[in-house]
Amino acid sequence: MEKRVALIHMPWGELERPALGVSLLQAGLERHGITADVVYLNMTFADFIGVERYQWVTHELPHIAFAGEWVFSEALYGSDPARDAAYTNEILRTQWRLPARRIAELTELRRFVEPFLAHALALRWDDVDIVGFTSTFEQNLASLALARRLAAAQPHLAIAFGGANWEGPMGIEYHRRFPFVDYVCSGEADESFPALVLAHRAGEAGRELRLREIRGIVFRCGGATVGTPPARPVEPMDSLPIPDFSTYFAARSKSSAAQQVAPVLLFESSRGCWWGAKSHCTFCGLNGHSMGFRSKSPQRFLHELGTLVERWRCPTLEAVDNILDMKYFESVLPALERMHLPGEIFYEIKANLKRHHVAALARAGITRIQPGIESLSTHILRLMRKGTTMLRNVQLLKWCREYGVAVDWNLLYGFPGERDEDYATMLDVLPKIRHLPLAAACGPIRLDRFSPYWQQPGAFGLQNLRPIAPYRLLYPLRDIELDRIAYYFDFDYARGNGPSAIAAAVVDLLESLRDGGDRGTLLVIASGAELYLQDTRPGAAVPTLRLSPYERTIVECLDEVRSVATVMRALHAAHPGDSFAEDDVRRYLDDLVRYAFALREGEHYLGLALMPAALRPRLEAASRRELGGLALERRSEAPRGTADVAC
Repeated sequence: MEKRVALIHMPWGELERPALGVSLLQAGLERHGITADVVYLNMTFADFIGVERYQWVTHELPHIAFAGEWVFSEALYGSDPARDAAYTNEILRTQWRLPARRIAELTELRRFVEPFLAHALALRWDDVDIVGFTSTFEQNLASLALARRLAAAQPHLAIAFGGANWEGPMGIEYHRRFPFVDYVCSGEADESFPALVLAHRAGEAGRELRLREIRGIVFRCGGATVGTPPARPVEPMDSLPIPDFSTYFAARSKSSAAQQVAPVLLFESSRGCWWGAKSHCTFCGLNGHSMGFRSKSPQRFLHELGTLVERWRCPTLEAVDNILDMKYFESVLPALERMHLPGEIFYEIKANLKRHHVAALARAGITRIQPGIESLSTHILRLMRKGTTMLRNVQLLKWCREYGVAVDWNLLYGFPGERDEDYATMLDVLPKIRHLPLAAACGPIRLDRFSPYWQQPGAFGLQNLRPIAPYRLLYPLRDIELDRIAYYFDFDYARGNGPSAIAAAVVDLLESLRDGGDRGTLLVIASGAELYLQDTRPGAAVPTLRLSPYERTIVECLDEVRSVATVMRALHAAHPGDSFAEDDVRRYLDDLVRYAFALREGEHYLGLALMPAALRPRLEAASRRELGGLALERRSEAPRGTADVAC
């Protein structure tokens, strides 16, 4: 009987999304003549408990509460009423303030676990020789619980684990703690896992030697855990197969729960982070040991995406990339524009784009982005090593609003070294940009393994790092062992290095702006040859302002972040032969700031009004040329003073 590999996707993997990692492994194994199936047991459990409760745990409960993990903890370790009581009281009730009825609902889910695991054990395993579990986020305890039962009931099976929860020292420690786990693939497993399967199937004789030649794996030798050097990042990316999502859609067609949620088609065009390789953001723990940026060639990527879309016909496409390859703006995005793909495309990007970049995103169908804005304080952005500023972040929000590109962003606080004045600035800025996309959430920073904060806490004024509290209540391990398996850590600030006392006021303000009804807008209105500013934001001091030709030049120039010197150059370029006093121009710029038509930071200004469609092509062309000033037509009037702006 031909043996096959079973790749298991356990709860609480999202119902909407196929498991991209194991789908790539499935396709890669087939290249080696190895039959593999992806088993979507997350859908099975959703059918057991109902889609509403599954989606509640997956999408609504706080991720780092590990509530989904707690549901499966008894199945792995046995009954422990004292530990359960400590978890529900300390984590759910006290830390996350979950109502009693919700805690009761979560507790009720535990009664479905054993029937679900029994169902999984009853599946056909006699023609399987290797079972691979992918474990990311809250999949760990469910996966371990089933793996332990499989190892006992089907001793012929080899059990392998991989995924973000098992990378680096975490995988080594888990392997030591759970003897029923035979192998671990750490990091990118596209090459290591097929090699591991072939080595295992070659038989006992010489197996250890073959395993030692595979990078990025952990195995057992003489009862001891042995790890090989880290896996090399896959390169070139074009060598990867097109992922096989057939088992996802087959499982979805049989799952009543999965059919109630719209599918999302995942794709991958790059790995690593080109910005992180240059300037690793201080709180980012993504990529582990493989920060080096690699992307697929435009031809290969377009072929792959077209193949996936043609086969699966999903209206929502999401890139799993950490960051969009900037070279794609000149190659991939124009091709996507010509392809006219249905629905929306999501990408993570860097925030400091130019106007023509945002226009290209919209034309290509990339209508939802996550730009990693994280703050509206330039000082805090420097603390993060973000390589951008408050004004450039607002600039991106403005252009995205114009082109209909939805922006997913969070505002984070609690960075070591932040100041009260950083949040005072945000309290001033936020009401002025209420017409732009606001942060979807606001919360404290998290300290993740592999981040610079974790690697060098003392250098950033952090101390007493320890695994977040749920770990000790979910894993009955010693502190040193918890340190090795944890991905998320609590910490203390060194004296004088703590978070701002007024960050809470920013959180409250954001909530009030989001919940405050119509936030109005600020527009540049073109009427014939005339240009006006129209302000419908609550409390607008100047609802309508007619712009003189000189003022029009300034307002158009401030479409993007500009220094006073650049504004002066724009005026001289548009009105040759006319003279302009810098003091008059500064007064006018500051008038715009006073009436919330613009923002100022030091010597730089940014207009806040949304530009009409008729002006955008010229502004895009200027953005693409990256000139210091704008090539505007001749004007004949000087900027008006403060009194004129106010009328």
